[in-house]
Amino acid sequence: MAISQPIKADALLGELKRQTAGRLTVFLGAAPGVGKTYAMLARARELRQQGVDVVIGIVETHGRSETQAMAEGIPILARKMMDYRGRQCGEMDLDGLLARKPTIALVDELAHRNLRGSRHERRWQDVEELLDAGIDVYTTINIQHLESLNDVVYQITGVRVNETVPDSVFERLRDIRLVDLPAGELIERLNQGKVYQPEQATQALQAFFSPSNLTALRELAMQTVAEHVDSDLREKRTARGLGGISIQRHVLIAIDGQGHSDYLVRAGARAAERRGAPWSVVTVETGRPTAKTTTEKNRVRTFSTCKKRLCDVQQRVLEIDKAFALARRLGGETEVLHNADVTQALLDAAAARDARSIIIGRTRKRPIARFFNRTLTQQLLQRGEQYELTIVSTPKTRQQTIKLTQMAGNHVPKREIMLIMLASGSAVGVAALAEKMLGLQDLSLIFLIAVMLVASRTRMMSAVITAALCFLAYDFFFIDPRLTFMISAHRGVATVLLFLAAALIAGRLASRLRMQVVALRSANSHARAMQKLGQRLAQAADLGQVISAGSTVLQSTLHAQAWIRFKAQAGPYNTADELTEKDVMAANWTQQHGQASGRYTDTLTSSAWWFLPICSDKNILGVVGLKFPSDTERLTFEQRRLAESMVEDIGQTALRTHLVSELEVARVTGETERLRSALLSSVSHDLRSPLSSMIGAADSLARYSKDMGPEDQQHLLETIRMEGERLDRYIQNLLDMTRLGHQGLPLKRDWIGVDELVGSASRRLQRYEPNVRIKHKIAPDLPPIHVHPALLEQALFNVMENAAKFTPNGECVQIKVSQTEERHVQIDVTDSGPGIPAAERQRIFDMFYSVERGDRGKQGTGLGLTIVQGIVGAHMGSVAALPGPEGRGSTIRITLPWREHSNNEASINGTH
Repeated sequence: MAISQPIKADALLGELKRQTAGRLTVFLGAAPGVGKTYAMLARARELRQQGVDVVIGIVETHGRSETQAMAEGIPILARKMMDYRGRQCGEMDLDGLLARKPTIALVDELAHRNLRGSRHERRWQDVEELLDAGIDVYTTINIQHLESLNDVVYQITGVRVNETVPDSVFERLRDIRLVDLPAGELIERLNQGKVYQPEQATQALQAFFSPSNLTALRELAMQTVAEHVDSDLREKRTARGLGGISIQRHVLIAIDGQGHSDYLVRAGARAAERRGAPWSVVTVETGRPTAKTTTEKNRVRTFSTCKKRLCDVQQRVLEIDKAFALARRLGGETEVLHNADVTQALLDAAAARDARSIIIGRTRKRPIARFFNRTLTQQLLQRGEQYELTIVSTPKTRQQTIKLTQMAGNHVPKREIMLIMLASGSAVGVAALAEKMLGLQDLSLIFLIAVMLVASRTRMMSAVITAALCFLAYDFFFIDPRLTFMISAHRGVATVLLFLAAALIAGRLASRLRMQVVALRSANSHARAMQKLGQRLAQAADLGQVISAGSTVLQSTLHAQAWIRFKAQAGPYNTADELTEKDVMAANWTQQHGQASGRYTDTLTSSAWWFLPICSDKNILGVVGLKFPSDTERLTFEQRRLAESMVEDIGQTALRTHLVSELEVARVTGETERLRSALLSSVSHDLRSPLSSMIGAADSLARYSKDMGPEDQQHLLETIRMEGERLDRYIQNLLDMTRLGHQGLPLKRDWIGVDELVGSASRRLQRYEPNVRIKHKIAPDLPPIHVHPALLEQALFNVMENAAKFTPNGECVQIKVSQTEERHVQIDVTDSGPGIPAAERQRIFDMFYSVERGDRGKQGTGLGLTIVQGIVGAHMGSVAALPGPEGRGSTIRITLPWREHSNNEASINGTH
C-alpha cells in the first residue's frame, strides 16, 4: 500500500527530531522493587567503560546496598538543597546538570513531585528540559504512574495514584526496557525487606502487592512495551517509505461534564493510542447558563456567599475544564461546540475532523426518550451509520439510580424559579383583567406569551415548567367549571390540550433561539476583540507600536495587566514594576523554551503572572505576561483561547514589522552599493578629460609661452581655470558621496524649503554656465521637506546641468515644483532639446549609458542620472524620465515623500 506524502514527511520530521534532540530511555517496571534503578545503573557502568560521559543527576537507592554499590564509580552531581517544612531536603540540580551537559544523565523516578520552589512541579518536566538541551536521559518509572492507565490501575488495585506522567513524554522515547520480575520473587524480596521497611512491607502485602494485582500489572506493563515497540516500528517503516502500515483515522471523544469526564478522556486516549490515530475531546453547549454568566453573577455576591456550594452548572464547567486540561496533557485537541442538537453537533465535528470513531459515555436513562428513539445513543446509531460508535460506561453511571440522575439534570436555579412564578402569576392577572375589561374569550395567547418570555430568558426545562403551570392555571381559572381542574365540554379539552402543545413548541423554539443568540454573542465578542486588535496592529509601523497596541488591547479585553517583551526590541518599551525576580525568571524560561509558565500552569507556579510565548513558525519572538485579578482562580476555555489567539496575532504583526524593516534596509543597501559603484566608475571614466586638458594647457604654457601672444596665453589659462572648476565639481560630488558612510546611508536630515533648494542649485549652475536661462514655477505654500540639504542640492544641480547642455541658446530650462494628492513633493526639470526616445528613457539611469540625446553628450558629467537616482533613492524618493511638454524636449521628475514637521532631529540609517 502506498504511503501518502504528508504521513511520510511527518515520519521523517519525527525521525529528524529524535536525532537532533536528546533521546529518552525508560526502564519500565510493573511495581516498585523489580530492579529498575539497579538495571539503569548497570547499563550506565557499561557505558562508562566504553568512554561515554555518564553523570548521575539523581538516584534514589532507598538504602539498598546492592544499588549503592552499583552507583560507585559513576560521577554524581551534588543535589540542590531546599527548605521543606523547616528541614533541608535535596532535589536534582537542573541548572547544574544543564551547565555540566553530559552525554547521558541518569534521572531516577520520573513521576516524582518536586519540592515547592523548584522550577518545575514534576520531575518529568525537568527531563523534558534536559532533552531539549540535547542531553540523553535514562530514567525509571512504574506502570501505575502512566497517566492514561490511571483508571485501569485503580480498577485493578483499588489504589488511586496521584503522581502521574503524561503519555506525551513517551513520544520522545529512543528505547524502552522492561524490567520484569515474577510476582512470587517480588513478594519474597518484599518479605526480606529489600523493597520497604518491615512495617510498610506488611501493609503493602495486604493491599497493593497481592499476587493477582502484580500479575495484572505485569501484563499491563508488557502490553505497554509492546504497543510502543509496534509504534516505533511503524514510524520507522513509514519514514523509509515502506508500505503495509494502515494509519487509523481521527477518534472523537464526547464529554458532557456530568461526572467522570476524565475517566472517559483516558479511555478514549488509550483507544486512539492503540490505533495510532490522532484524537480530540469535544463538549456541546446546548444553551444552559455558561461559565461567563455564572462569573458575572458571582461578582456581585459577598465573600461569605461565594464560599457556598457551587451549583451544578459551575461544577459542570469545572469538570469540563479539568477534562480538557487532561486531554491537552495527553496530547489531544479540545473544542467547545455550540448547537441545540447534540447529535448533529457531534456528527458535524466528526465530519470536519475526518473521524471514523466516536466515543461517548453511557447516557442518562430516560425511559420516555428511549421509547421514542430520542436518546443520544439511538440518534447517533440512526443518523451516523458510517461511524464506529463506542459507549463507555463510567463508574458513576453504573452506580447512580434513575431518580438521582433525573434530579441532577432537572435542577432549576432560584432565579429561574422566581421568573417562572412571576411570569405565571402575571399571566393569570393579565388574563383576568382582559376578560373583565375587554371581554376577551380566548385567553390562551396571554399564557403563551408568558411561556415564550420565560423560554427566551432561560433554558428549556424552565420553559416546560412554565407551560405546565400556565396550562393548570388556564384550566383552573378560565375553563368551565371554574376553580376546578375539571373540563365540562370536549371543546374545552381540545382547547387546553392544543394550548399545552403550542406552549411546548413555542418554548422549544424560543429556547433554541436563545441558545443561538448566546453562541452568537460569544463568537461576536471573540470576533470584536480580534478585530479591535487587528485594527490597532495594522497601524503599527515598528516594534514599539506593536507592543503599545498589543498591551492596550489585551488589558481592555481580558481585564488583566499585560506585559510584552520581544527579543529584537532595542529598549524597554514596556515594563511592569510589579514583576518580581520569580516573575522575571518565569518570563525568561517561557521565552527560552517556548512554553507557557507561571500562574494557571504546572511550571514556576509561584509567579502571579501567566506567561505565554510569542511564536512564529519555529521561532520564539518574545513573551507576553498577563496578570489577572487575585480572585480569578482559573481561566475558562474561552478566555484561554482568546488570549492565545491575540498573542499569536501580536507575534505575526511583530514578524511583519521585522520583515518590513529588513526589506527597507536591503533596499537602501542596494541603492548604496549602486551609488558607490557609479562613483568608482566615474572616477576612472570621466576625470581623465579635465585632467588631460589642464595638463596639456599647462605644458603648452611651460614650453611655448615665449612664442605665444597674450591672447593665446590668456586662452590657455582660461582653459586651465574652466577645466579646474569642472574637476572641482566632480571631486566635490565624490566627497559628498563618500560621506554617506560604510554601514548604510546615515543622512543628516534637516527641514528646508523646496524653493531654497531650487534657488541654491540654480545660482550654482549660473556661476558655471552664465549663459543658461532658468525659469522657475514654484507652487505657493509648499511645506518644508526633511532631507539632507547638500546631497539633494547636488542631485538637483546635476539634473539642471544635464538639461542645460541640451537646451539650445536662447531657450530656458524650466523648473516646476508642486505637491501631489498623495502628499509628495514633485520637482520637474524640463529642457528644450531633442528629447529622449521612449525606448531609452529607462536606460539613461544605467551607468555609462551614453547617447548624444541622453544622459550625457560629448561632455558628460561622469556622475550622471545614476548618481541622482542613488541620492533620491536614499531619501525614499524616485526619479523618472518623461517626455517634455507638447512632445518637445525631456523632463526629469524627482518625487520626494513629505511628512509632518517635527522638532525631533532625524538621523536614521537610510530610513525615516
